[in-house]
Amino acid sequence: MQINQHARLSIAPMMDWTDRHCRYLHRQLSQHALLYTEMVTSAALVRGGAVHLLAYSQQEHPVALQLGGSDPQELAQAAILGEQAGYREINLNVGCPSDRVQSGCFGAVLMQQPALVARCFGAMQSAVSVPVTVKCRIGVDDQDPEVALPEFLAHIVAAGCERVAIHARKAWLAGLSPKENRDIPPLDYPLVMRMKEYFPNLHISINGGITSLDQAQAFLDAGLDGVMIGRTAYHNPAAILCDADRRIFGAHTATTPQDAVLQMLPYIEAHLSAGGKLGQVTRHMLGLFTGRPGARAWRRILSEGAHKPDAGPELVREALDQILQHDLERHAG
Repeated sequence: MQINQHARLSIAPMMDWTDRHCRYLHRQLSQHALLYTEMVTSAALVRGGAVHLLAYSQQEHPVALQLGGSDPQELAQAAILGEQAGYREINLNVGCPSDRVQSGCFGAVLMQQPALVARCFGAMQSAVSVPVTVKCRIGVDDQDPEVALPEFLAHIVAAGCERVAIHARKAWLAGLSPKENRDIPPLDYPLVMRMKEYFPNLHISINGGITSLDQAQAFLDAGLDGVMIGRTAYHNPAAILCDADRRIFGAHTATTPQDAVLQMLPYIEAHLSAGGKLGQVTRHMLGLFTGRPGARAWRRILSEGAHKPDAGPELVREALDQILQHDLERHAG
């Protein structure tokens, strides 16, 4: 399957959330959805030598690296490092609204400099053979998205960009926190839909506020090429990913969160053997059984026990037993 086909459903890059342990879990739930790293800055890789940030498991594929930066040559060098590490795609962040990002002149603030973004994109794409893509907002601050977004897209398309993910909200860099920027600016899905009319050859994924596969399928049916889901896929991964391969990609089977837990156990053992801590993995697993009987006990056992020095896979089995016990009681009743 080509990477663009995997992009029919992708899991958004989310700082402090979509690390390699999270992605490994998500891959147990869906074989086909495209996964993204947290944003890694080009400066950290090129100037800081922090290539450990590129570590991942081969079993996460298809997985894309998201980079943040605004220096074309530095981004090109970082993209080369990403390609050498084996990432299937390099994505440029033009959407993150955090203060740290603004001070470094990358992320959403770059919506105001489409020509610079086009130069960055061109340098990156010239440096690597894997696809380079862009993730952006519909605008920032006082920009009129009806004007700013098509102008921005025209610049990157002229530079050769063939795929973009658009978060259907403005970013307010003055006055709103990063958390508020994920909720307060209103969503404008119709504007993103119109971009597909303006740029019919551009692969467009829509992002922002999407909470179900039904909603995702509706966007695909309406003519968009892909759907990117963020927080719901993290907090309730089974609801988004367990049936995604069947519904979105035409596979014949679905997965279960119970099976995913069992598949995580060898991964957890290997992580602990390498000196890792259980909580680094299980913090991403807390929402696996959201809405199901036993979910509270599952979360409690993992939350209270994972930080203990001797915590290991048996704690995860104990938590899973709570789910299975509730299932037995429900069927017996």
